[in-house]
Amino acid sequence: MITNDASVGSIAAQTPASIGVFEKFGIDYCCGGGRPFATACRERGLAPEAVAAEIEAAASLALPPARDWMRASLDELIVHILSTHHEYLRAELPALEQRLAKTLEAHAANHGERLRALQEVYSGLQEELYAHLHKEEIILFPAIRELEAAHGEDRRPAPTPFGSLQNPIRVMRHEHDNAAKALERMRDLTGCYTPPPDACASYEALLAGLRRLDADLRQHIHLENNVLFPRAAELEAGSGEGR
Repeated sequence: MITNDASVGSIAAQTPASIGVFEKFGIDYCCGGGRPFATACRERGLAPEAVAAEIEAAASLALPPARDWMRASLDELIVHILSTHHEYLRAELPALEQRLAKTLEAHAANHGERLRALQEVYSGLQEELYAHLHKEEIILFPAIRELEAAHGEDRRPAPTPFGSLQNPIRVMRHEHDNAAKALERMRDLTGCYTPPPDACASYEALLAGLRRLDADLRQHIHLENNVLFPRAAELEAGSGEGR
């Protein structure tokens, strides 16, 4: 049962079938996942009862997820995020950068202003994402893995230079918010990645790639904001660390 006070993010984490429904209605389950379900629905002019019924119907028809990340170990979830999302970004970001530059060169006459604005937003997103991935891989993820390992071995985890996990998590959430704003701006600039009538194959490939990037980043942020970070914080609080 979905309650009005449950957060959107917790519903997305506990019921993966809800993600498709949230996306259909434009309800932000990633960076906006902390809002109460009823509030998020009403902000979109929707009746919470109707959205809840659609989620429950979708869940009843959905196949079991490939992996229940609420019950996997944190180490397994981190491996999944690294292999699925971090590797994707490192391969796709430079490819999209080149594709965007070529599209701007070919369509500067008719679409130069919009493409230059898109390039500026994309460049800022790309730069911040590279730094974001590095901080997660070097600072936050090793600390979470060490905390989980120490918990399993009934010992105190090795000290960190940043104190509580909440400190780097706070930074990561802020950067997730920045990424979400960049995606929203890119959707606005491209009409939700819709090619103009005179778009060539390269222009269409650029927009298709940006659409995939958008979807991947939203799933990436969801897994961290709504699953990994809350579970790691709960483990830290339960172990008495981070005080």
